Amino acid sequence: MIFNSSDVPIRSSYESAPLGIPPDEMPGEISESRVPNDLGLSIKDIGMSVPMGISAGNVPGVAAKIRSGAGHLEIQFPGSFSGQRNAQTPEMYGKDARQALRELAEANEVKLTTHAAFGVMGMMGQNQQGQFSLTRAQMAAHEVERAIDFAADTAGGGAVVLHSGEFERPLTDMVLDDHTGRQNLSRDQEGRLLFKQKKTEVWDAVWQMLDDRTSQMMETVEKDRLVAQPVWKVATKDYWGVDNTDTDEKNAKKVLIKKGDYVDYEGRKILDPYDPKSGRVPEYDRDTGRFKTRLYHFDDFRKESEEYNKWLEQKYLRDKGRKPGFYEKVYPEEMFIRATLHTQAGHSRGWALQYGEHVDQHLKNIDKIKKALEFYNQIKEKVPESEHWKLMKQSGYDITGGLTPPDTKAPWDALQEALNRERKSLEFARQASASQEQQAEDTEETARHLVTPIKRLEREGIRHYAELGIHAFRRSKDPNNPVFVAIENLFPEKFGSHPQELKWIVQKTRQRFVDILTSQYMDLGDSKRQLHRRPEDTDESFDKKMWGENKFFVPGITKDEAQKLAERHIAATFDTGHVNLWRKYWQDNPRLSPDQNDEAFRQWLITQVQDLAEHKIIGHMHLSDNYGYHDDHLAPGQGTSPVKEIVEKLRKFDFKGNYTVEPGADATTDNSDFHGLMKTWRHFGTPVYGYGGGSIGVGAPARTWTDVQHSYFGMTAPPYFVFGSYSPSQDWSLWSQVPME
Repeated sequence: MIFNSSDVPIRSSYESAPLGIPPDEMPGEISESRVPNDLGLSIKDIGMSVPMGISAGNVPGVAAKIRSGAGHLEIQFPGSFSGQRNAQTPEMYGKDARQALRELAEANEVKLTTHAAFGVMGMMGQNQQGQFSLTRAQMAAHEVERAIDFAADTAGGGAVVLHSGEFERPLTDMVLDDHTGRQNLSRDQEGRLLFKQKKTEVWDAVWQMLDDRTSQMMETVEKDRLVAQPVWKVATKDYWGVDNTDTDEKNAKKVLIKKGDYVDYEGRKILDPYDPKSGRVPEYDRDTGRFKTRLYHFDDFRKESEEYNKWLEQKYLRDKGRKPGFYEKVYPEEMFIRATLHTQAGHSRGWALQYGEHVDQHLKNIDKIKKALEFYNQIKEKVPESEHWKLMKQSGYDITGGLTPPDTKAPWDALQEALNRERKSLEFARQASASQEQQAEDTEETARHLVTPIKRLEREGIRHYAELGIHAFRRSKDPNNPVFVAIENLFPEKFGSHPQELKWIVQKTRQRFVDILTSQYMDLGDSKRQLHRRPEDTDESFDKKMWGENKFFVPGITKDEAQKLAERHIAATFDTGHVNLWRKYWQDNPRLSPDQNDEAFRQWLITQVQDLAEHKIIGHMHLSDNYGYHDDHLAPGQGTSPVKEIVEKLRKFDFKGNYTVEPGADATTDNSDFHGLMKTWRHFGTPVYGYGGGSIGVGAPARTWTDVQHSYFGMTAPPYFVFGSYSPSQDWSLWSQVPME
């Protein structure tokens, strides 16, 4: 019998009817009412996850899932580093176990994929305290490498899933820089806000800032915090003048100074307004005798960053013949924090000037005193000691108003004391001025290195992802079944969960993959000489030989060939449950009804999926559902995620990856985790085949889907059912004509 979601028993043979053949045209006495399946998915296409230590404890546990009817399994590893019974890791399975899994999958024609440690949250290396480190990022990469090796040994290929979730960023200000320009993910084309995590987030959004030298989180930028900054002096009209680099104004080349250009107090154009020493200057108010300042809002720094990036682009095109790279541009939050640090640096430089103001005079005084001391020492040697009293001089400052007699000293003693005082004054000026100058330099250096986390991700995290892709490339054996890294969209609160952020990560990783494979010399963190590139450095100043040999370089490979490999070994895992969690932050349009707002969210989601499908980003699918509040892992169709529509959109773009159901709630609220897979089969209209009626015995009752779902799979009845392509043909039967199962 065939059982479908309508619980209607229908007679059939073991073999499923070929698609497109009407039931009444099937040979013999077979009749069939096939469940409509517009998506073309069968039971064999939709598999399930098996968290090792939770859903299965060993190889026999995996075999039990196969016997239940799963045609595709994703072996998942909840544990990280050192494994435990309930949180296993890939290296808890040795050569024998891996061979057993491989043979088990081959014998049953079951495809395996792999999920790396659940604790891996991207390649930023964030710990539980919220700090980032390159060491922890490398540890996370090693966890994924373990999973890649496991996949190569057991499955011979397939997806190796790892979570994204790189860093927190405000949902109201999600912005990406790509080849198309600046992309605002938080608002639609009309400027309407789409997402908000809290009611006041538009006004008090917070950004994390990292030191790109150590990856340590150093500062946070708060949108509602005002920062005092000078009112910069600018030209109030157009005129011809000179720039601030020319000291000889008579022979200097004249330049047109336009209204709004930064100028110094002599009206000269400032060529580099953002230089901390010789850049723009605060406007001076002669009436008050003070320099003008005002409070700046985050929106002011947004405009200032745009102004800076335009200036930087012109400078790079003029000086280097290229546009500035991603890392060289400045984000608003970086401009915000730099304003505070530049103020601190300016304060230190002011004190440095104050302390160093009399250094020159101290040096002159020391020189004079030393000459005078030399003169009196010569007199001292010539005059008898008994006559020295005639040379005594009154010295010192009388603090008693004449009530005590003044001190009398020999000239050479008074001069020596004066020399010591001048030397101490010089030392104080030197120490104080030099330390303030050093503090200013350190502050400016910190300002240069405090970056928004996406830059740290682009420089270091993407490199880790790319190296994992190369590791997958090296461990692959069958070009038709490559091992590939599949980066999964996680929760909305962290970068990488928005479909466009996921796309950004995959495309950046593929680009870096190509660069690494085709570059003989590259800074991969183990170069012979570490060089930090500053905006003022030229391309020629970086000798590639100082970077060291690139151990991943493949001689003879072209960029086109490398690009194809990148697309083969680096992709995304798209989770239908995770993407539905954006629903709780969706901002309803007050002009629409609840149903219309639900439809608007669904349209947004489907549009995002279509974009990912068009750009060949998705290589693997996780099917789960929820109500948009928490990742409860309901079976598809049991919540509000448009799982069917997502799959339909992918298949229109010829998606060839696997579909993995991740049972969660069903393991607790239903009879077993396998019921989540069965509900998914039913949701997609996939037929289940079995024997009933006269095929088993005269007068045997007809079987229903409920019998399948709650008897066989609930293990309260023997297995009378087989599925799709697993059904043996009539050629494999006993002499009594009883089919073998």
